[in-house]
Amino acid sequence: MTIDYSIENVSVNKSFGGWHKQYNHHAKTLNCYMRFAIYLPPQASNGEKVPVLYWLSGLTCTDENFMQKSGVQRIAAELGIAIIAPDTSPRGGEVADDDSYDLGQGAGFYVNATQTPWSRHYQMYDYVVNELPQLIESTFPVSDKRAIAGHSMGGHGALTIAMLNPERYRSMSAFSPISNPINCPWGRKAFTAYLGKDQATWRNHDASELMRQAQQFVPARVDQGGADDFLVEQLKPETLAAAAKVSDYPLELHLHEGYDHSYYFIASFIEDHLRFHATHLKK
Repeated sequence: MTIDYSIENVSVNKSFGGWHKQYNHHAKTLNCYMRFAIYLPPQASNGEKVPVLYWLSGLTCTDENFMQKSGVQRIAAELGIAIIAPDTSPRGGEVADDDSYDLGQGAGFYVNATQTPWSRHYQMYDYVVNELPQLIESTFPVSDKRAIAGHSMGGHGALTIAMLNPERYRSMSAFSPISNPINCPWGRKAFTAYLGKDQATWRNHDASELMRQAQQFVPARVDQGGADDFLVEQLKPETLAAAAKVSDYPLELHLHEGYDHSYYFIASFIEDHLRFHATHLKK
């Protein structure tokens, strides 16, 4: 596939000696214009190609939530890691949508939709795995050393994408991921709409199912708040822990009492995640 690498810069902010920027571009895989954010640490201004952490956000989020609320720039600047935050779905008047917050725009679930009307635009898996990295690596001073992380729906995306592409990512991590979407309301709703009623196809996008059957390993860290309102019904970290035991997967699972599903939780432990990724990106 030929990628059009023309992009439009829409904002620039200096932060901890580096630069946070937002760009628009036409995404061929999604058939619409998309926005992404990039934080380039100071090392990228000195002729050094830096490794990249791709961050996938959760339901209702855009590229802005993580970049504005997590405080990731300080530690990324210290470690010399670029951060890429794409939007969570296709956007625009011609893009299919739904009145509920957990389907449609803002809720792409990082899969390639096969069902109408979603299949025309909702190819988020291909966008995150192929088109966006090609654009980033051809445009900015970054290397092909990649890690991936995310929150909630984005945690589901980060874990499944890394396990489906172990050769592409040095490490993966997640905050409060939807660990077993085939068995929770958010996942069943989205997968039925995007992938159809054949549940056999759903298992390819379920972190617990993939981890249970894994034969190639991407080092993994997951953090979960004990006071998360979605813990029991939607997130199910215990299924991920059980799957890791079956395959002897290198999973670090950290449970934190009192923490909820918010960016207060993410900001509290994002430094731990970046240091985890740095150990693998810089090997």
